[in-house]
This record gives sequence, structure tokens and C-alpha cells, in this order.
Amino acid sequence: MKKLICTLLALAMLLSAAALAEVPTVDPAGNAIAIPETTDKIISLAPATTEILEAIGAKDRIIAVDTQTPLYVAGFDAVPQFDMMAPDVEAIAALEPDIVLTSGMSYIDGDPYHALVDMGICVVEIPSSTSIQGVADDIVFTAACVGLEAEGEALAADMLAQIDELAAIGATIEDKKTVLFEISALPYIYSCGKGTFIDEMIGLVGGENVLGDMEGWVSVTEEDAVASNPDVILTSVNYIEDSVGEILGRSGWENVTAVANQDVYYIDNAASSLPDQNIVKAMIEMALALYPDAYAAYADANAAA
Repeated sequence: MKKLICTLLALAMLLSAAALAEVPTVDPAGNAIAIPETTDKIISLAPATTEILEAIGAKDRIIAVDTQTPLYVAGFDAVPQFDMMAPDVEAIAALEPDIVLTSGMSYIDGDPYHALVDMGICVVEIPSSTSIQGVADDIVFTAACVGLEAEGEALAADMLAQIDELAAIGATIEDKKTVLFEISALPYIYSCGKGTFIDEMIGLVGGENVLGDMEGWVSVTEEDAVASNPDVILTSVNYIEDSVGEILGRSGWENVTAVANQDVYYIDNAASSLPDQNIVKAMIEMALALYPDAYAAYADANAAA
């Protein structure tokens, strides 16, 4: 019953955004768009977008993806794949898509899709959101682009409801642990400060980001990381066979509280890096890593559901 009430409340919060998303005329990047009447042939050039489309029941409409999507979403090994940074626009056009969904990553060095727009193909840019509410809004918007508004609203509302439940527990935590979240490991530690959904999630589950006074995605020197002396280290690094073991075995880190107490934990890379509904999975992993006792009942209840 509690989860149902939270879902209904979260859905109510989305009504204004959903109303605007029913017939999108401008994408989140501010570009004017004309959504076609039918979107039976979708090209999704961002893994997060593909995960959203799969969750709302539009997976079978996807005719091509970016090269990264098969690493995160099963079932796309045999479809055409395009480099999101340097797409073959002629090959994309030859597929005659109804709509092409892209991310901000594709526009770092200019607009590689302008030729498709000139051909009259609907290209939609959805920059990666940096906040939880932004992720929810993007879910609703993406669903609206393919005529599945209700499914998108429900998916976003369920995500927000779960986050609210976790945050309610987090609000009861008094002895807050400090956290360092590593996105990349030595020799180039990369992490996040305020203005990112990872920082937001750490705070909501009752933690304190040691880099919370910095902005966005940040590079961290080894000296600064050690000096921050976090109580817990979380890592989403998946290009090292044992990223937790790598941190625990670092020379000169022996006196860092997290290392000394072996409070170092892996957080699913896809769930924590892709801005879609699956960030909840990463948030649950964070919560259980920081405060296993406080979140045990929540984990047990959801495991049984």
C-alpha cells in the first residue's frame, strides 16, 4: 500500500511534464522537432535511451543502435550499429527511420546529424541528465516521442516512488558516513561532485560525498583522494578485473578509513552511469553498502515482491 501511495504521488508530480510531452515540439536540447505520426522504425543512439525504450515496450521497433548499446542491452548484436560520435549518416538514412534518438555525447564536436535533418528525418537530441528529476523527465519525454506516454509516465513514477522510499530511510540516518565514488581508477581517478545524480543519490541514502563541494564530474589527484579520508569507497570501475581489490591493495592508502576497514564496494557500472530508470538499482546498492542494517528490511521486502 505504501509503495502504491508513493507511486501515485510521484505520478502526480510528473503530470505537468507529461502534459507537455504528449506532443513534443522541442527536444530537451532546445531544438525544434516534428514527431512523425508513426514511429515504427526507431534508431536509438544512446544505451540509456535504448533501456528506456525496452522498458516501455518499444524494443521491437528499434532497427539500429549505437555501438555501446549491445554492451548494456541484450538482443541487438544482429542489428546495424553506429558510432554515436561519428555516425554514418548515409547508412542511417538508407534505413529510412521514422525517428532517430541521440544523446548529447554525439554533439561534442559539432552536429553530425544535420544532414539527416536536412533530409526531413526527425532527429531528437536528449542530453544526459544530471539530476534524478531530469532522468524522470527524460523517460517521460522519450516515451512521448514514440507514442507511449502512459507507459513512460508509469515507469518514471515507479522510479521516483522507489527513490522516495529509499530517501525516507536515508533521512533517519544520523551518523552519516563520508563517501568517495570512483568512476575511474588510478592513475586517473575520476569522480563526481554536486550537480550529478550520483551525488544526489549518495545524499538521499544518508551519505556525504567527500567531493560535494565540487561541481559536476571531476578529476581527483591521488593525494586529494587520500586526504579526503572517506569512510566508504564506492567504485563503478568495470575495466579492471577486481576494482575493489585494486583499491584495497593501493600503496599509501593503508590508513584511509575505508581501506583500513575494508569498506570498499562495487556499484553496478551500467546502473550508476546510464541516466535512466535503472539508477534505482545503483541507489539500492549504495544504500546497502553504506548502511546494510538500516536498509535490510527494504531490501528483503523488495526481494520478496
